[in-house]
Amino acid sequence: MDDKFNKIPKEKFEFADGGDVYHDKSLSTKPVGYFRDAFNRFCKSKAAVVAAIIIALIVLFAIFAPLFNTRYDSSFMDPYYARKVPRNIALSKIGIADGTVSRESSEKGLIYNLSIGIGAEDGEGKGGVNSKDAMGGYYQPVKKIGDKKQSAGSAIYPIKLETYLEVGFIYRQIPQSQYAEIVEWQNSTGLRVLYPLVANNEYCPDTTEANYWYKMDSRLNPLRVNSSGKTSVISYNDNNFTLEDNYLRDEAGNPVYYQYAGGGSSAENAEYKVRVLYYNYYRYVNGFEPQYLFGTDSQGYDLALRLASGIKLSLMVALFVSVINLFIGAVYGAIEGYYGGKTDLIMERISDILSGMPFIVLATLFQLHFAAKVGVIPSLLFAFVLTGWIGTASTVRTQFYRFKNQEYVLAARTLGARDRRIIWKHIFPNSLGMIITSSALVIPGVIFNESMLSFLGIVNLGNSTTTSLGTLLSDASAIWTNFPHLMLFPAIVISLLMICFNLFGNGLRDAFNPGLRGSEG
Repeated sequence: MDDKFNKIPKEKFEFADGGDVYHDKSLSTKPVGYFRDAFNRFCKSKAAVVAAIIIALIVLFAIFAPLFNTRYDSSFMDPYYARKVPRNIALSKIGIADGTVSRESSEKGLIYNLSIGIGAEDGEGKGGVNSKDAMGGYYQPVKKIGDKKQSAGSAIYPIKLETYLEVGFIYRQIPQSQYAEIVEWQNSTGLRVLYPLVANNEYCPDTTEANYWYKMDSRLNPLRVNSSGKTSVISYNDNNFTLEDNYLRDEAGNPVYYQYAGGGSSAENAEYKVRVLYYNYYRYVNGFEPQYLFGTDSQGYDLALRLASGIKLSLMVALFVSVINLFIGAVYGAIEGYYGGKTDLIMERISDILSGMPFIVLATLFQLHFAAKVGVIPSLLFAFVLTGWIGTASTVRTQFYRFKNQEYVLAARTLGARDRRIIWKHIFPNSLGMIITSSALVIPGVIFNESMLSFLGIVNLGNSTTTSLGTLLSDASAIWTNFPHLMLFPAIVISLLMICFNLFGNGLRDAFNPGLRGSEG
């Protein structure tokens, strides 16, 4: 030992005065508050931080999606554009959310879809538009045609179809004044809305279908009619085929664009039957082209706004239930755990009776007997609160049994502290970690149960202004194989909420655990 000190040069040593006080700055610490310390330890959990960020993003989406969507509100619905896939004009330029789907079509179906684009190019009814000319048109729903395949002896064509354009033409009954407005709008914008009406004859198999504008037989085969009246079927294999129109024409041979449909004299408040290209009619009515970032639901609502509404409803119900359960469970469990004995025995039996009641049965009974009187959501909240606090109470009770005989509690009691002060000032803060975790984990449970009840139809939370995530899943359950986006987006949101709230709750448990206070882990 002496050899080691002998190696230190003498000039390194200094004489110190006995009254001097020295501090090593490397060992100095600053006082850290309880919540600051908890926040620091929470930030060290990467999973909890990521979960908190995802939850925040979902909440921001629910808040700001309706605010930034100036075109639609939550009550806007268009049944013609129901179950449509995502479409955004800006994103479609890079191949994202272009409103297209891949399908397999028969030859008749292919010609039918092509005919929409062909008919849209011939607004004046002159004819002569072939399939090649219309293929690159703006209103052509068929964007790509694959090689023909054979299936059960029939020709099948893989196609890429624009779902918003496949609506094609529809019949509308409008006032004469609106007819004049549409004509004026056409002239000012250069976009055609009104198209010739279809004649009701042997070449029209269905007078209610506005897309059957070309000559067809009863089996929906497109026909070519020669001067002698002999017909032949038009095939897709005919290069650059041309369909023969079946438009209603006047005595001079000009196409007819409207018919009187009643409602008053033809010169005043008459109702006109017209045939419109719905894509442009939508633009005329709303002032913009149809764009839905997440697509539309089964009824024609904007799915993004419906998701935002469902998220807000689910989170509001979950947070409300969590706060009430925390309050009731904390008080109930604290009394049980602190006093014990007969008090604990009686209160535990009450909890056992309530916990034996199946939640789904309670929720069903409340919906049947109370929903009509107090409303669907209040009766649902009551079903959640009736038994939801039991888990929190059990957690608090266990923690009180754990801490009530600790030395610091005995010291406080010896110094004359009252029971209320001992419960809330000495024992409860040490139980805070488990209580917060229990309350945070209530939220995903409530979201899951609310979604389950809505999915099963026990609770009906869907209307024109609001909906729930479970209702969206229920609406999509029968058609999701053909329209997977209806199931995909609500399922992703529910999954993220469930996973993230569990990770977030675990992070809070570690952060508020007093046993870890001041530790590095």
